[in-house]
Amino acid sequence: MAPRFAPLVLVPVLLLAGCAASPAAPTTPDPTATADFPLTIDNCGTEVTFEKAPERVVTIKSTSTEMMLALGVGDRIVGAAFQDGPVPEEWADAARRIPSLAPKMPNEESVLGVTPDLVYAGWESAFTPDAAGARDELASLGVASYVQPAACQRAEQPAKLDFDEVFREIRESGDIFGVPQTASELVAAQEKQLAGIEKAAGAPTALWWSSGTDTPYVGAGIGAPQLLLETAGLTNIAADVASTWAPLGWEAIIAADPDVIVLVDSDWNTAEHKKEYLAGNPATAAMTAVKEQRYIVVPFAASEAGVRSVWAAASIAQQYAELGAR
Repeated sequence: MAPRFAPLVLVPVLLLAGCAASPAAPTTPDPTATADFPLTIDNCGTEVTFEKAPERVVTIKSTSTEMMLALGVGDRIVGAAFQDGPVPEEWADAARRIPSLAPKMPNEESVLGVTPDLVYAGWESAFTPDAAGARDELASLGVASYVQPAACQRAEQPAKLDFDEVFREIRESGDIFGVPQTASELVAAQEKQLAGIEKAAGAPTALWWSSGTDTPYVGAGIGAPQLLLETAGLTNIAADVASTWAPLGWEAIIAADPDVIVLVDSDWNTAEHKKEYLAGNPATAAMTAVKEQRYIVVPFAASEAGVRSVWAAASIAQQYAELGAR
């Protein structure tokens, strides 16, 4: 999963989704509109205090990198790791200037080597001694840590993700980086885009296939996939599974015979590879969506909760509408 920031891989999906589904453009932070410091927050059960806005940040996972780019503070990123794919075109120039620390999870030595004052991660599992470092250990060295709230895996995990939580994170990130006005403007733009999404008629059924072949790993009932499918008007066949993502056997999928299949596109498990697998297996080839080529493609970097979630929902809705128009 080497980090690749060139936008070319994303272009087909952006074109397919149309202008209405493009991510909101980043705004220039207003230096006069700063959050109050010190700022103390409860993040995944850990209390974190910021004496001032972080100036040297390591981002782990695309969702954290893209949040900072969208807030116009990408120049504070001193290193990124475990990037899931290219960023949208409007952030590409800024992304190319970000040093890569590791293609996958960085170790603590590589993180501390760039002297960050914050490690901002899209997964809670980034903060272990075998990865970027335990949160208390980093704090003892003067390095703050922050996990995107939608990724919390303990009691703080949302019972079911909604856009209020997505927008709360954008605002909280704006406070952390001292750009609350920029965050408010970004949320307002996304709320407008969200209100304009036209849901699919009739609540057609959908499979969200993230990865895996022998046993597919699918979007289940409480995380980003469920939120995006619901917002687009689709009915998730795994909605009754109380998890963000979960394994689901082909027998159950074939029995459900979804109207459409959402394919998560990644370097390590491309949408095209998934299509070939479905067509090459006699059992899955008989599914309606496979026979009729009713596929929707979502880039992996937009499949997890973050600043591109509204864009992803709009893209899914528009791609479904275009399938119906064929």
